[in-house]
Amino acid sequence: MTTATQPEISGSENPEASGKGKEKPNLRYAWYVLAILTGIYMCSYVDRQILSLLVPSIKKDLGVSDTQIGLLQGLAFALFYTFMGLPLGRLADNCNRRNIIVASVFVWSIFTTLCAATKSFFSLFLARIGVGVGEAGLSPGAYSLIADFFPKDRIGTAISIYYFGLFFGSSLALLVGGITVDALARTPTITVPILGAIASWRVTFLIVGLPGLLFALLAFTIREPVRRNLMLGKDLKPVKTSFREAFRQMGRRWQSMVGIPVGMIFQSTCNFAVMAWVPTYFLRVHGWTAAQTGKALAVIMIAFACTGMYVGGYLSDRWQKRGVSDGPVRVALISAVGIFFFLTPATLISDARITLCLLAIGMFLESFPMGTSVAALQIIFPNQVRGQVAAVFLFVLNLGGQTMGPFFPGFFNDSVFHNENMIGVSLSLTIGAASILMFLVFLASVRPYRRHYQMMLDGESSRA
Repeated sequence: MTTATQPEISGSENPEASGKGKEKPNLRYAWYVLAILTGIYMCSYVDRQILSLLVPSIKKDLGVSDTQIGLLQGLAFALFYTFMGLPLGRLADNCNRRNIIVASVFVWSIFTTLCAATKSFFSLFLARIGVGVGEAGLSPGAYSLIADFFPKDRIGTAISIYYFGLFFGSSLALLVGGITVDALARTPTITVPILGAIASWRVTFLIVGLPGLLFALLAFTIREPVRRNLMLGKDLKPVKTSFREAFRQMGRRWQSMVGIPVGMIFQSTCNFAVMAWVPTYFLRVHGWTAAQTGKALAVIMIAFACTGMYVGGYLSDRWQKRGVSDGPVRVALISAVGIFFFLTPATLISDARITLCLLAIGMFLESFPMGTSVAALQIIFPNQVRGQVAAVFLFVLNLGGQTMGPFFPGFFNDSVFHNENMIGVSLSLTIGAASILMFLVFLASVRPYRRHYQMMLDGESSRA
């Protein structure tokens, strides 16, 4: 007998659970919502990434080391981003997801702007924590919204497109930030209202932080969708889940719940190492300007990384349509091999043109699983726990990858090589080791994921 503590997973045939009978799927509106969410995610990555182009100015003005720069780009952001994601994921499962996203955008935009007023490493560290707290509320709600707006065989592609915001945002930060940094370099100080005369690099935080408030207004145009694939109680009505029930659901799929996030830790270690330190690599090793670096990397991210995310989502969805349930895991295995053979050697080459070619191919392959890994978990869990699943995923991913990726290249420079111009070798060591570990973890996740996918199809996932 079905009880409230052991609920059933509703199938799409259930009108009350799936939303049928209440409203018909509207893919046109779904794509509109996806465009807004992608734009907001892009905004978040502009705010997150801009610091990578300000490394020389911050080091000079605040007197910080490469290791501290790594902490500012990694731990300072990831610390509260990861921990705040857990309660915010819970809210996404039980409250209006649109409102959570609006509040999140407002908070991180304010704290990005406040970075302009910081006077020490510690105060900048605290401001970056504030940015992380704000951004923690975006993705759990966004993933859950996308899973409700799109059919199952399009979720991989839809979330991959959402992840375009990562590379569009990073590209915009590099492009606009690079041009701004070069333009402001000729003016040591600038006078602005309230703050008065400040170092010109600080103005960059104002330029990228304040427009985020407009995205908060745009998010208000999203309407909350009917939740689909709900767990039903003994009265066949949707039930609210406790933390205990949510973690029981995760426990029934623990191999996938561990394997996919841990595998993506190592993927994101590579990704965040590239985004945090490759701009500095070109500045130090090849003597490029910030504008040159920003333009070159922006083209690579938009043309190759975004294409890679779409191709990864397309492959995963195509495999699943053909009955290959482990499509998302296969995509990740292909990515790990590509990272090892193309990204690892990229920063060891003395010719900058070859480095750019290797980065382009490597980032195309590296981005394959960024959307499909999220979709993989959304597909195998009921609606009421998807926000919490996403929060746990991001908790593991960012506390690991977003901390290790920026940290280890700086650490190797300061503590192993004692030479800031060895950043290329430090990047290669970080990326090479992470790609091998990524491959091994995803390889071990293939069989468990097939079983958990089938559990959801059979409606057996919540039965003892």
